[in-house]
Amino acid sequence: MEKVKIIKELLKTPKTHQKSYSNVCHKDLEFKEDDWVFMKVSLMKVIMRVGRKGKLSLRYVGARKIMQRIGQVAYKLELPPEMSLVKPVFHVSMLKKVIRDPSLIVTVVTIEVKDELSYKEIPVAILDRQV
Repeated sequence: MEKVKIIKELLKTPKTHQKSYSNVCHKDLEFKEDDWVFMKVSLMKVIMRVGRKGKLSLRYVGARKIMQRIGQVAYKLELPPEMSLVKPVFHVSMLKKVIRDPSLIVTVVTIEVKDELSYKEIPVAILDRQV
């Protein structure tokens, strides 16, 4: 019985270390309706349904709108028709809030391709000079 008590005491220390670490790293996520979130696609089944797979695939799929909150940790998202095979309810750990920063928006410049499949190159900035 003494050895069992010693083993129980020795098992308490890693448990307390893990608990203290999880308390420090834990952050409560809470979203409102009409918020925009990114959807994490780390599960293999979801990756196959979404159509993104491979070494350089994205971790999060485009911004989606939250339709309603279901329970304490589940949210229903508005999904496009091409993702109809994916269930629209996700756990809060699968979501990441979209931070709208206007400075991060990149303007798309259209490239006009001629009939002979050539285009005119326009320099944007001079990166290096040599004298």
